[in-house]
Amino acid sequence: METTTSHERVIDAQAYQQLEAILAQKIETQRIVTQEAKRLAYGTDASFYRLVPKMVLRLKNLDEVIFTIQSCRELGIHFTFRAAGTSLSGQAVSDSVLITLTDDWRGHEIVDNGNQIILQPGVIGADANKYLAPFQRKIGPDPASINTCKIGGIAANNASGMCCGTAQNSYRTVESMKIVLSDGSLLDTADNASVEAFKQSHKELFEGIVELHQQTASNQELADRIRHKYRLKNTTGYALNALVDYHDPIEIIKHLMIGSEGTLGFIAEITYNTVIEHPNKASALLVFADIEQASKAVTTLSKTPVAAVELMDGRALRSVADKPGMPAFMPNLDLEAAAILVESHASSQQDLDLQCKSILDALTEYTIVESVPFTSDPKTVATLWGIRKGMFPAVGAVREVGTTVIIEDVAFPVENLANGIRELQELFDKYDYSEAIIFGHALEGNLHFVFTQGFDSQEEIDRYGGFMDDVAELVAVKYQGSLKAEHGTGRNMAPYVELEWGKDGYALMQQIKALFDPERLLNPGVIINDNPNSHITDLKPMPAADDLVDRCIECGFCEPVCPSRTLTLSPRQRIVLYRELQRRREAGEEIEASELEKTFEYQGIDTCAATGLCAERCPVGINTGDLVKKLRIAKYEKFTPIAKWTADHFSTTTKLTKAGLKTNQVANKVLGANTVGKLTNGLRSITKGATPVWMPEMPQSNSHSLASSPVTAESSSNHKKVVYLPSCASRTMGQQSDAGDQRPLTEVTMSLLNKAGFEVILPKKLDDQCCGMPYDSKGMTDLAQSKAQQLEEVLWQASCQGEYPVLMDTSPCAKRSIEQFTKPLEVLEPTGFVNQYLLEHLTLEPLQETVMLHVTCSSRRMGLEGAMLSLAKACTEEVIVPEHIQCCGWAGDKGFTTPELNEAAVHPLKEQVPSNCTRGFSNSRTCEIGLSHHSGIPYQSILYLVDEVAQ
Repeated sequence: METTTSHERVIDAQAYQQLEAILAQKIETQRIVTQEAKRLAYGTDASFYRLVPKMVLRLKNLDEVIFTIQSCRELGIHFTFRAAGTSLSGQAVSDSVLITLTDDWRGHEIVDNGNQIILQPGVIGADANKYLAPFQRKIGPDPASINTCKIGGIAANNASGMCCGTAQNSYRTVESMKIVLSDGSLLDTADNASVEAFKQSHKELFEGIVELHQQTASNQELADRIRHKYRLKNTTGYALNALVDYHDPIEIIKHLMIGSEGTLGFIAEITYNTVIEHPNKASALLVFADIEQASKAVTTLSKTPVAAVELMDGRALRSVADKPGMPAFMPNLDLEAAAILVESHASSQQDLDLQCKSILDALTEYTIVESVPFTSDPKTVATLWGIRKGMFPAVGAVREVGTTVIIEDVAFPVENLANGIRELQELFDKYDYSEAIIFGHALEGNLHFVFTQGFDSQEEIDRYGGFMDDVAELVAVKYQGSLKAEHGTGRNMAPYVELEWGKDGYALMQQIKALFDPERLLNPGVIINDNPNSHITDLKPMPAADDLVDRCIECGFCEPVCPSRTLTLSPRQRIVLYRELQRRREAGEEIEASELEKTFEYQGIDTCAATGLCAERCPVGINTGDLVKKLRIAKYEKFTPIAKWTADHFSTTTKLTKAGLKTNQVANKVLGANTVGKLTNGLRSITKGATPVWMPEMPQSNSHSLASSPVTAESSSNHKKVVYLPSCASRTMGQQSDAGDQRPLTEVTMSLLNKAGFEVILPKKLDDQCCGMPYDSKGMTDLAQSKAQQLEEVLWQASCQGEYPVLMDTSPCAKRSIEQFTKPLEVLEPTGFVNQYLLEHLTLEPLQETVMLHVTCSSRRMGLEGAMLSLAKACTEEVIVPEHIQCCGWAGDKGFTTPELNEAAVHPLKEQVPSNCTRGFSNSRTCEIGLSHHSGIPYQSILYLVDEVAQ
């Protein structure tokens, strides 16, 4: 049978121009990306390889995928599929055509009461588990990136994690799939008609699979080697176990697709057999004197009812010893020490207790030098797993600028685990990787080792190359382990596939590639690659850019929560472009830098919401918004005198805003909303976006007067007192005209506080007060800080030096104040204040109604998502928190100045509003404008809902 190599052909520019013209017949031009900056940004993944695609496509349905594959094939252009871009081995980068998917690929269907789930490739792994949670089921694969990575990548990489082992990975739990092959044909393995048609139309492939199966079965030595190697986790090369585990060619094809890394076809849909998600769990941390004792304990634990066993060496433990919440003994552990993090799952608490006892009983012969005993306490369990999960970022956060952090992934036979770890540590010393740490999924002998590496000199590249050569000999030859256990082969391990599998095993893989992809168009250079240096070729530069983002490892964990990710760039992509911009400046490439800077102004700066949700997901805590706000300093510098005047005359500023809203209100009545909309949006068009957008949901002016009856702390002896600070938005803005409750938020808040029997204290000079956020978002940090300090002093006096709590009726203001204030003030936003202070004094009579709920990004960052949902559920029968919306993208005034950001962020909202739902709730007045506009129903503060049901 003919074999194939990985030589990537040279394709001239004309072929790509032809492809672009062909694709534009069926695909919207904005989803065919050819601009240099976007190709660079979109082409980056989590690996340490850099290839810049000639074209990036964002495809929205199966017909477009098939059309694209057929068009590329016609022109002989190779292509690569990308899901979330979290893979680490270079399997999702391309110098040709990179195919990504739009959010239209997020479909799912629960089957057989949760025993199966049908998933499209764009579903995030954690979302699949969320859909299955009501059935106490989950998908088997559990990669560490499950909150970001998508089903297409999980299946194509056979990704796994801490609990799934080899019994519950994609290979073992796949039921069926829809596959698009290299010629654009579709095979649905669950459809008999599709299978029969495939047998006829692809007779050569079908018969070739039969031949490979027979060939493998007749080679007893090879068949035995395959079975022996797959007792461990193994993602090196193709899933050769499919040729010995199955006889049916369709089953073999289906299982070969698992872990094929986009080199054999496109997985358009997959059906998983799900696994039990036990409701009762307990974890324990056990520390042993050395790695030998810990490794022996792993063997013992493998015979007990454990769900996960994570092994950590002494250096790994030391890397997180100083983190908040760590056990007191951590800083004092010897570097020779090793720890095991154990978790057990059960269907009942009684069973769980018995299992934990049996696990500890099995370890009585071992000396455990320190421990955190089995616990189910959520906070303690989170701390324990925080130890394990914090190790990778701990190394990444302290690396030298210009280096990258590398996480390798091997598996040793468990009986050789201790020896393997010792010899890896010797290699760290040999190649001067003093920072390297080891941890991993010990039950399968799967180890990750993390180290930092620069690629800015040939000496450094040679150091890494020599190290990997020695690792390959140690793992694959000496101990007959797996060079890639769960991260996929990619380009990183392609030169070593033959070393691990031998000539006959590698020849099988070459034949598989030739059968599925005879023209070598699908992801060339991945898995099958005859370049012995592919793992040290096309290395990603990591130039210094700014202290705020230099620690970024480009993992992409930030992307799902970014409101601009479908409009322009994600945080990862902003950093990629900014790094390249700084590299060009440093290299004296002024023309190229100037061109990129023009693109970056809108893509990188103007469309960033800068709300910081990315920092919550980032493993090293980077807030890309901080960089953007820093870059806005120069952009808005010319407006500083005006901004200073508004800050110094804030009362006048709010009066002018009220007057503007009143004028708009009158104009709507006289001219009609449609006419006003045409006039204002026409003006915006003439001024090229310099004037704000108008929308029908614009609020009316707030006519409620708080100053008419101010109360001071000294004037009453009532012990239930609260300082109420209405935000500048709620002081100026009333409600939109079609809202059910037309009272301004200030009036509603006062009503609710009165019902609960609270005496309300209003700060002095209220109309002059502002938390500073409007200035901070423009990079005017001095003005922002000055306003925050002024507000802090006023609230300090109003609260009798912190004796009384402070209620801020808008969550972003509360969050900023909490972060900026230095005095011991208790500042709460609506949800926290109602839960903590009001509910005990109120009786709620829930409504029989369905409402929408939007949890603002500031509330999410304060950890209030659950509390806000619980409060809403206490007030009404059904509460819907729409999927795939983390931040609404209004971002202060962005909804007025860059409305496309808000539109992109809440694009999935309207279709999730049921027909019987007529209103929604949140806790930020400005965010509620955009939510109302794009949902078709009015949104108001959650305080309106509470006040309505409170007695």
